[in-house]
Amino acid sequence: MPFIMFALTGPQWLDLVFVMCLLCWADSRKLFILVTSLDFRYGDKEWTNSEHCQGIHKLECDLSEATSDPREWYYARVRSLSSEGFSSWVLSHRFYPQWETSFSPPQLKVTVTGQTITVQIRPPRTPLRGQKGSRIRVTKLQKLAFRIYLMHDGVEEEIHETDSCSKELVIERLRPKTTYCLQALSVTPRSGRKSLRSSSTCVNTQ
Repeated sequence: MPFIMFALTGPQWLDLVFVMCLLCWADSRKLFILVTSLDFRYGDKEWTNSEHCQGIHKLECDLSEATSDPREWYYARVRSLSSEGFSSWVLSHRFYPQWETSFSPPQLKVTVTGQTITVQIRPPRTPLRGQKGSRIRVTKLQKLAFRIYLMHDGVEEEIHETDSCSKELVIERLRPKTTYCLQALSVTPRSGRKSLRSSSTCVNTQ
């Protein structure tokens, strides 16, 4: 998973890992850690404490709720506490979740009818939950395209790309009694950023 790293004067490193907006850092002394996050909305520079990240000994904390609006800019900061007192605060760069989020590949459900493969595409979901408690699809917050790779004997034979509105892909006129494998990845159309490829799903035509 991609991450961004910052040098620190207190804890040694700060990693911002997006998808769950997971704030991570390294501290070889394993000291008492405190974390706060900043919501940088329209010039508001008041820091907002992430209560569940205060006084923890872990080297990571989930800031998904604190950065839940993908349209806003945010900062994060972290410091450590030892018997000698507090370290200085270490500040992340200003980040914009909609631009910097790394996405998972879509899930694929594959069925075969004769020499035709039908692929059901399920977009990745965010850690955020809607009113009914289900996790919100990434495509509700940002446009994604999905790239589907059809392979035989490890060689890519076809590449299909669909937009986030397409939930089904039909691949026809394939060779009979042949094993095909499919992989998929997510692509952000504006920036061209890609997820990792999914694991292979293999089926046999009839």
